[in-house]
Amino acid sequence: MVPLAESLAAMGLRPEAIDGKRDRFRAAASALAGRTGDARIDAAFFVPGRIEVLGKHTDYAGGRSLLCAAERGFCLVARARLDRRIDVIDARTGESTQTALDANIEPVRGRWSNYPATVARRVARNFPDAGIGADIAFASDLPPASGLSSSSAFMIAVFLGIAHLNGLANDTRFRSAIGTSEDLAGYLATIENGNSFGTLAGDRGVGTFGGSEDHTAIVCCRPGTLSQYRFAPVQRELEIGLPAGLAFVIAVSGVVAEKTGAALAAYNRASRLAVRVLEAWNAATGRADQTLERATTSAPDAVARMCDVLNRSTDPEFPATALRNRFEQFRTESQDIIPTASEALRAGDLTRFGLLVDRSQEAAEKWLGNQIAETVTLARSARQAGAVAASAFGAGFGGSVWAIVPEDEVPRFSEAWSAAYRAAHPEAASRATFFRTRPGPSARRIEHLS
Repeated sequence: MVPLAESLAAMGLRPEAIDGKRDRFRAAASALAGRTGDARIDAAFFVPGRIEVLGKHTDYAGGRSLLCAAERGFCLVARARLDRRIDVIDARTGESTQTALDANIEPVRGRWSNYPATVARRVARNFPDAGIGADIAFASDLPPASGLSSSSAFMIAVFLGIAHLNGLANDTRFRSAIGTSEDLAGYLATIENGNSFGTLAGDRGVGTFGGSEDHTAIVCCRPGTLSQYRFAPVQRELEIGLPAGLAFVIAVSGVVAEKTGAALAAYNRASRLAVRVLEAWNAATGRADQTLERATTSAPDAVARMCDVLNRSTDPEFPATALRNRFEQFRTESQDIIPTASEALRAGDLTRFGLLVDRSQEAAEKWLGNQIAETVTLARSARQAGAVAASAFGAGFGGSVWAIVPEDEVPRFSEAWSAAYRAAHPEAASRATFFRTRPGPSARRIEHLS
C-alpha cells in the first residue's frame, strides 16, 4: 500500500472506505494547486461525521449519549499564507469563500461561508497571536444537512487546519484551557454555540443552541467502538465494542434539516424547552443547578418534585404539557434508556438492546416532537426488514436513520429497506441515499498524501 492508504488503515478505516478517501485527498490537493499554482501542502486532516446511537437532545442539558464516528467525512488540505486571510474551496463544486483571522468580521448566517468565518473570528478573539492565514481545500462524502454532523465536522476541520498552521497547541492560552481531547471537544462546541469555555471567551456562534455531543464523537471516539459520554462538561463513562459481524446501514432520508436553515427555529425550540424546565426548577426550589441532569439527580425525590413544579408552571411561552414532555423525554433517554441499553449491548443481549432503542425512538416521536413522517417510516421499516435496532438521530426535523444489521445481510437488508421507503415516500426517497459503515476513527492529521 502507498503511505496514504497505510495511514488511513492505521487510523482504523476498513479497506472499503480507503479508496474513496484517497480520491478525495487528491481532489482537494488538486483544487488547492489549481487555485494558487502552488502544489505545496503543509497539513492534511481527515475529520469524520458522527452517528448518535442514543442521546436525542440530551447533551446540552448535561445528559448522556451513546456515540461513534462514521467512516465518511472531510478530507482537508491546508497551506500557510503570509497574511491573515483564510481562503476555503470545495473541491467537489469549485465554490469558494474568503474570510480572515479577524475578531471583528461579521459571518453571514444561512450560507456555508458562515462556518469558516465563525471559526476564524473565534480563533482571532481567543488567540490574538494567531496571525497565519490559510489556503484550504476540502472534499467530503458526508451528505449535507443529513444528521451526520456535516456542519460540525466542517467547522472542526477548518479549525484543525488553522490551529496546526498557527501552532495553537503551544499557545499558553490554549494550554491553560485545553488539556485533553474531551476539553478540545468542549471548546469546539462553544465555537458553534457561542458560549465561553473556561478562560476562552464566547462569541456569536452560528445560531444554534446546541451542546458538545457531535464534537465529542468527532474528536474522541475510536474505531469499532461505541462510546458513552456525559456532558457539561464532557466525561467519558464507558466504551463498548460493536459486536463482530454487525454493521450500521445509514438511510439519509432526503429531507434536509440544516441547523442554520429552515430547521433552526424548531431545533432551538427543543433547547429552549430544556432551559425553561431548568429555570422553573431553580425558581421553585431556590437551587442553582446548571443542567437538567444535575437537577434531577440532586435528591432521591428530585424527579417527583420536578414533575410537581412543571405541573404548576405558568410559563408565558410554553404550556405545562410541553415542559413535562420535554423533561420526560430527557429523563427517560439519559437516565433510563442509555445506561440500560449500554448494559444490554455489553452483555450481547441484542434483543433487549433493540427494544430499548425502540423506546428511544417512540419517546422522540411522542415527547420530543422532532420526528417527521419520513424518519418514523424509516425507523419502523428497518425493524420490519430485520434490523437488530434502528433509530432516527441528529437534531431531527429531517436527517437520517441508522440500522444495525448482520454484515452478511447488508445487501439484502438495504434493498428491502430502500424499497419500503420508496413505496411509502416516493418523493423523499428519490433524494435518499443508503450506505454501510462501521464505527470509524476520530479526527486525525494525515502524515502522508502520496
